[in-house]
Amino acid sequence: MRHWIDVAAAVAASASPLEAASVVFGVLYLWLAIRENIWCWAAGLVGVLLSLVLFWERRLYMDSLLQVFYAVMSVYGWYEWRYGGKRGEGVPIQVWTATTHAAALTGIALLTAAFGLYLHTYTNDAMPFVDSFTTIGALVTTYMVAKKVLENWVYWLVIDAVSAAMYVSRGLYLYAALFAVYLVMVVIGLRAWTRQWRAEQGAAAMASSRPGAGDHPRVLAADPSQPPAPARASAGLARDGR
Repeated sequence: MRHWIDVAAAVAASASPLEAASVVFGVLYLWLAIRENIWCWAAGLVGVLLSLVLFWERRLYMDSLLQVFYAVMSVYGWYEWRYGGKRGEGVPIQVWTATTHAAALTGIALLTAAFGLYLHTYTNDAMPFVDSFTTIGALVTTYMVAKKVLENWVYWLVIDAVSAAMYVSRGLYLYAALFAVYLVMVVIGLRAWTRQWRAEQGAAAMASSRPGAGDHPRVLAADPSQPPAPARASAGLARDGR
């Protein structure tokens, strides 16, 4: 136990204030996202602006570009969670079809190959293909979070594992530790969102199964063979509230 405490202290001591602050806001973002708290986007915006500077200094150019996208998505995600959905009350948790997932994964693979080849040929990017994969994958997955797609947590599980290994190789040990924490939080997020999605689906099913749900009131035509009800009686019922 003492050994791991010493390791953690050494990692923390090796981190710059910029890296430490980015880590704090990164954890705060994910914790709020698990709780479906809209303020996750504000925390995320601060964290990505700090990360943008840090990654550029470490020559992780695709990761730097990713932070710009994250900043834009922080605004978009906040809008979607606040005003999105059919009723303009925020998007609910949803799931993608197998076809949509296949299209997303194919796009990630092709763009990773294209950007990785470009970075390998024309830049001094330290890990061009890994850097490209984590960047492109995160682009797609962040969009999924903004739309509250349940399976975003599964995508993050893979991306965060690869990212942790990449950061270790570049000497960003605090970031590597952050992504190890992310892996645990991702599992928690998947379970929490799955419970919420099932609850929402159950509530919707119950609402649609109620007798007469969605039906318009039927107006019955008066029977001409029957005399009209006395006006005095009708007024009495109205006063009684019946």
